[in-house]
Amino acid sequence: MTIPAPQTMGQQFGRRSWAEPWKIKMVEPLRVITREDRARALAAAGYNTFLLPSDDVYIDLLTDSGTNAMSDRQWAGMMLGDEAYAGSRNFYHLEEAVQTTYGYQYLVPTHQGRGAEHLLSQAVIKQGDVIPGNMYFTTTRLHQELAGGSFVDVIIDEAHDPTSLHPFKGNVDLGKVEAVIQRVGADKVPYVSLAGTVNMAGGQPVSMQNVRELRALTDRYGVKIYLDATRMVENAFFIQEREPGYADKSIAAILREFCDYTDGAWISAKKDSLVNIGGWLAVRDFDLFEELRNLVVIYEGLHTYGGLAGRDMEAMAIGIAESVQDEHVRARIGQVRYLGELLTDWGIPIVQPVGGHAIFLDARRIYPHLPQDEFPSQTLAAELYLDSGIRSMERGIVSAGRDPKTGDHYRPKLELTRLTIPRRVYTQAHMDVVAESVKAVYDARETTRGLRMVYEPKYLRFFQARFERL
Repeated sequence: MTIPAPQTMGQQFGRRSWAEPWKIKMVEPLRVITREDRARALAAAGYNTFLLPSDDVYIDLLTDSGTNAMSDRQWAGMMLGDEAYAGSRNFYHLEEAVQTTYGYQYLVPTHQGRGAEHLLSQAVIKQGDVIPGNMYFTTTRLHQELAGGSFVDVIIDEAHDPTSLHPFKGNVDLGKVEAVIQRVGADKVPYVSLAGTVNMAGGQPVSMQNVRELRALTDRYGVKIYLDATRMVENAFFIQEREPGYADKSIAAILREFCDYTDGAWISAKKDSLVNIGGWLAVRDFDLFEELRNLVVIYEGLHTYGGLAGRDMEAMAIGIAESVQDEHVRARIGQVRYLGELLTDWGIPIVQPVGGHAIFLDARRIYPHLPQDEFPSQTLAAELYLDSGIRSMERGIVSAGRDPKTGDHYRPKLELTRLTIPRRVYTQAHMDVVAESVKAVYDARETTRGLRMVYEPKYLRFFQARFERL
């Protein structure tokens, strides 16, 4: 039976519930520690949820990266790992899966997405280059900067407004892209960095029309488009649901068409592809592939394993096939929406429309009394853990980091706390618990105090920074 999309279930069956298209075969017990123990753990972690031991966490919504539950077929594939140093058969299975599903001819496996970002940046960015993109992502921008480039945000203005209901808030503003190219010259723009969906905007999608028009624009200037395809499966769902002409097309067909407008892509397979480790970089240009294949040997491993075991590549190849099943994608996004609808019904400010992989709480509106320098999103993540043992993460001024030229904080308009839903891990009952905890924290918002940063690492500070209560 095909599982109807959750939002249309009422129209089709009246008062009939929907269920996940899988059953549970193995369980991992969860532990709940007392509020007093959570307070001690939070203080010991410097109020940074990344520094909490997982044994002290009840429901872990820190990230959907590598936290997925693999299927029985993926686990069976793990037993077929060919651990040859060179030419593992699992590499060829992965190569075929990427060529079939994403359409790129040349594949370089990496240990995870940031390994692919590093290789691409080193291969194509020169000192002084400018890379336009539809909102920064932390590791992507850092690799671009370390290679000598500068990132310029060219996303549409609606993406910075958490209340905007624009259906494709991840879209590129074509006027902004062209202005960048004309300002610095096409030879200083190695590529447009396109992400689908846009994580930092709240998991917001890019339309097919937008990528089609972007392709036409960049072709006029001879500029490449490289795609962060980490959550493109979810992006394909939103195109299917919202864009005219795509309702009757499969997720797999939409994904392939979107990728066909780009010159290459990188992916953290720890998200859409339903594995716990792995990534890849794939391109159409053989000369670039040759450069990447040389670089991967330096930084990751031989070009037929790229820092991965054969069993990991096999699980990834199987996960790619499972990830584009329409029933799976509808259920995955349906669970995220279920949580979002509960919070919206209770009047709790979140980013709208609800994205594909997470609920983004609008900490700026929840804590209007806290200035950005008191880290409202970090504060909200700490309060949620203290209340219930639920781990979320900050996506605001801490994640934005500092301008390498001025040393000042980047000050994003969006100050968000992310509740990220792992794939095939939690049930609807867990989402009820999460929603009730958010409401409890929201109800106590007026008496909440902010934080002061007391330790700041040089790079990607949100992972290891430490704070204390004001």
